[in-house]
Amino acid sequence: MRMQVQPGPIMRLPLFLLIWGVAALSMLLPSIHALVRDNHDVSRAFFYSSILGVFVVAMIGLSLGARRPRYGSLGQLLSLLGTFSVLPVFLAVPFHDALQTTSFLNAYFDMVSAITTTGADLFPDFTRLDPSLHLWRAQVGWMGGLVMWIAASAILAPLSLGGFEVTARGEPGRAVKSSVQSDVVDPRRRLLQVTATLTPIYVGLTGVVWILLMMSDERALTALCHAMSVMATSGISPVGGMTGAQAGVAGEVVLFLFMFFALSRLTFSSDTVARGYSRLDKDPEFRIGLLIVVSIPALLFLRHWVASFEVDAPEDPVLALRALWGSLFTVMSFLTTTGFESADWEEARQWSGLGTPGIILMGLAVIGGGVATTAGGVKLLRVFALYLNGLREMERLVHPSSVSGVGAGHRRIQKDGAFIAWVFFMLFALSLAVITLALAYLGSGFEQSMVLAIAALSTTGPLIDVVGEEPIQLISLGAGAKAVLCAAMVVGRLETLAIIALITPDLWRN
Repeated sequence: MRMQVQPGPIMRLPLFLLIWGVAALSMLLPSIHALVRDNHDVSRAFFYSSILGVFVVAMIGLSLGARRPRYGSLGQLLSLLGTFSVLPVFLAVPFHDALQTTSFLNAYFDMVSAITTTGADLFPDFTRLDPSLHLWRAQVGWMGGLVMWIAASAILAPLSLGGFEVTARGEPGRAVKSSVQSDVVDPRRRLLQVTATLTPIYVGLTGVVWILLMMSDERALTALCHAMSVMATSGISPVGGMTGAQAGVAGEVVLFLFMFFALSRLTFSSDTVARGYSRLDKDPEFRIGLLIVVSIPALLFLRHWVASFEVDAPEDPVLALRALWGSLFTVMSFLTTTGFESADWEEARQWSGLGTPGIILMGLAVIGGGVATTAGGVKLLRVFALYLNGLREMERLVHPSSVSGVGAGHRRIQKDGAFIAWVFFMLFALSLAVITLALAYLGSGFEQSMVLAIAALSTTGPLIDVVGEEPIQLISLGAGAKAVLCAAMVVGRLETLAIIALITPDLWRN
């Protein structure tokens, strides 16, 4: 008979408390970074906050003792909500203390933006922040991405949330043998197993990106921040994005290749598909993502030739290639909700003849990346489910008595997947309308409110800087508007179905 290994006393603590403790210990990294640079004020701010956080977590942990949590996965989902809404209060303490030239509300907003992997830039003048603060922002975004990576499999999948409500066999480990079924059913044990499995992958991939960027002549701090940002799809940069990077096209190629991990979970795992259909080239999310990444830059590229056909303008092949690459990188970046803008994007805009192609970038961000990845947005799998339903409805118009058959490539979608996806789309649209109206009521223009709402709900903060003719100055918004955006970023990260699950009394009673 197999013996059950019980979690230690630390692992029996509430999930939110454990995340708080890890966040407190992680403050030592920017503290050491500032100490090496002889910036003792910033170093002390992070060091004292780390000690204070560890002390508070230890005292609360001792007071709880061996008390076990009453709720399983739903309680963990509540801890996840606290991580994205309450924990930034603590994360903002060293940031506010070290910067000293902004309000605590601005510091809290910036930490919510980072941990939800939104990456909305409250301080457009990146020279205003100390390099250690840039490291902290990227690090918080990276940790937020890791939390979502783990939570997708350990928390959202068992509750059929986060896109798993569309999949046919979305819960990791559902097909395990009965001898280990108790390990899978226990929410805490499942969380420990998923954490132990995914954390080394996440850390290892980040390290590979960091090394490749430094090999491309990128500065160490910039390379590390960009590596963290591309894995978490946060788009946080200490140099203002790709235009301030030294790696050039080589660095963009590295980031472009690793953005594929946000298109589909099958790039690193096969636990969201039916058995025997885990090939990446058969994955609908990956194929739709590739179709979008190839087709939109091609259309923008061809638009130039159509416009210049009548005037017979001379062409520069090098300029054409730069424009094509700028479109390709930027489309991939915003589809994965990373939000990095290629250094050649301006050239691509002029080449295509589109002065402000913001509606294209907003549409890409709304579509988003793959299920169970760090990307935000609606998710490609839901789009695919609606696409299949549309094909079926058109088939029924032509052949009303036809019987639909499920092909091998469609077995990832459950029977009612299209209906559930449509419900999510309606909830997303309703959330977008409510947030837009709230921001407009608080003084923002309608167009500005729409851009801010889409950027927050899709967790693609850089949209705010690239969509319109002029970037939106977030720091000039009122306290009410910033509070609305903070709530929108949390809703966009957890998704509306998860929020509804948390406020449903029947689920708590069961």
